[in-house]
Formats: sequence, C-alpha cells, structure tokens
Amino acid sequence: MCNITKETTFDAISTVIDPEVGFNLVEMGLIYDAIIDEACNVHVIMTLSTQGCPLHQMIKQWVQEAVEKLDGVGSVEVEVVWEPAWNISMADENVKKALGG
Repeated sequence: MCNITKETTFDAISTVIDPEVGFNLVEMGLIYDAIIDEACNVHVIMTLSTQGCPLHQMIKQWVQEAVEKLDGVGSVEVEVVWEPAWNISMADENVKKALGG
C-alpha cells in the first residue's frame, strides 16, 4: 500500500524555494496538484510565475528531486502547465504582503 499522500508530497515540495522571491513553491501557489497512484508513482502539476522563467528546468528538477526523497516513492513526473495562469492572488497571505499583492 502506498503511504504517500498529496499532503506529504506538498510538504516535500515546500522545501523548494523560488530563488527570485525567496518563498517556497507551495506558499507561492505554484503547485496545483499531486496525483499519487497505488504504486506510489507521483505526478506533480505545477506552474511558474512567468513563462519566460530562466530557471524553468532547474525548478522542475528541484521539485522532482524533493519528491524523490519521499520513502517508497515510485516514479516522479513533474508537469508544468500554463493554464490557469499564475497570479499573486494564488499565493499565501504572507507572500502577498511581502510582494505587495
């Protein structure tokens, strides 16, 4: 049985910090979903704050590596989507205050 949940996946991803703003990807609202199947394979659906983000591949890799650290995880796939487009209203209150959103 798989003991990985959406919550543990989001906790793992929260260790990944967006270097441009200094907040983690979860509190930024950039992680849309984590789908875990019975074999503990994880499919993360996320976005980035801008389509032209120069760190696109690095951030995707960091998310994958963070999830791969979970005990018992199978394969990890990170999908970057652009719909819905990210905006500051998706971020936690502390991020909005800091970024003036």
